[in-house]
Amino acid sequence: MLLHGDCLAEMKLLEDETIDLAYLDPPFFTQKKHALKTRDNREEFSFEDTWGSLGEYLAFIESRLLECRRVLKNTGSIFLHCDKNASCYLRMKLDEVFGIENFRNEIIWTYKRWTNSKNSLQSAHQSIYYYSKSDGYKFHTLYKDYAVTTNIDQILQERARNEHGKSVYKTDNSGNIVFGRAKKGVPLGDVWHIPFLNPKAKERVGYPTQKPVLLLERIIKLSTDPNDLVLDPFCGSGTTLVAAQLQGRRFIGIDKSIDAINISKERLRNPTKTNSQLLEKGEREYLNKTNEEIQIIRQLGALPVQRNSGIDAFLSPACSRKLIPIKIQKPTETFHEALQKLAVAAKKRNCDSMIIVRTENPRHERLCPVKTCFDHINLLVLDSHDLAVRNWLKSIDQIYPLAVPE
Repeated sequence: MLLHGDCLAEMKLLEDETIDLAYLDPPFFTQKKHALKTRDNREEFSFEDTWGSLGEYLAFIESRLLECRRVLKNTGSIFLHCDKNASCYLRMKLDEVFGIENFRNEIIWTYKRWTNSKNSLQSAHQSIYYYSKSDGYKFHTLYKDYAVTTNIDQILQERARNEHGKSVYKTDNSGNIVFGRAKKGVPLGDVWHIPFLNPKAKERVGYPTQKPVLLLERIIKLSTDPNDLVLDPFCGSGTTLVAAQLQGRRFIGIDKSIDAINISKERLRNPTKTNSQLLEKGEREYLNKTNEEIQIIRQLGALPVQRNSGIDAFLSPACSRKLIPIKIQKPTETFHEALQKLAVAAKKRNCDSMIIVRTENPRHERLCPVKTCFDHINLLVLDSHDLAVRNWLKSIDQIYPLAVPE
């Protein structure tokens, strides 16, 4: 069900104790107008987040929290999404409405996203306050994979308390270690690493502050069962509703913006979720540099690049006024193949200089750096067998600009 109107008025029409989960992503008290254009730049969606005072904002939130509490079942839960602008005040309002004893978690949603902060730390997280209506709330434990540093054999072994009360491995009468049942993984914690929606994500619709379906899916799985009823009083682009539909839950979405209602309707006709390779494969899958390559990159004072077959690093901005890509020849490729990959990648980025590190040297003879010109791009060829390669780069003038090929 989609309802167009002020969520306070619309929630007053709902019956008591009918909702299993309420998720609120209200205005954050940013004191500005949020606007964003669609990918094709044909439309712009916006909403106001400006208030006369903090008191006015908190009164707005409190009245809606009271309605959420009324419509929630005793087994229900509420999740309130916020950021640094008013998080401490919202936590106090939740304590007042739902009771300190019903506070369950402060979930930290963390992501990598560049901002324009100049005189403060980069903002890389938002908070989601999780409260239940009573002690008898629904909760389903979710699991994640063990960390790569975990000793799995130790995890699978049962433990017991010795005569000193310390935890030890449990053994049978013959002294053999007792193994327990298969483990499901590590219970999910309160810090969630879920990527922010990138500009090319299929589910992105151009609505300001749109959240990823993966985030809402996790909340829904934690606190509801199939066919439960999910309420989103500030549904915006409809992410909560899409996640609920994909998980077999019923939903009620409310928003005062007709654009938000129309976008939600369109998304629900063809619900789409952008899967995250980072979550599916893990961060280690993206780290494709060998120890030898990392050592070379460090010697050059460069910044490593992952997931790029043509570029392994860029010369540090502290050393160069322009972007200079670096390619290290792989054991599986000839020098010419490596050079071609580097040249193609450099052209795409309009680079006028590039560096290739040659590892193919069967005679193990010492080679000096070679300056040349390849396909109209200045090229510096270095030899990986000389570990003093960093000495050639004491001054950027040695390689940039390479006005006259040698």
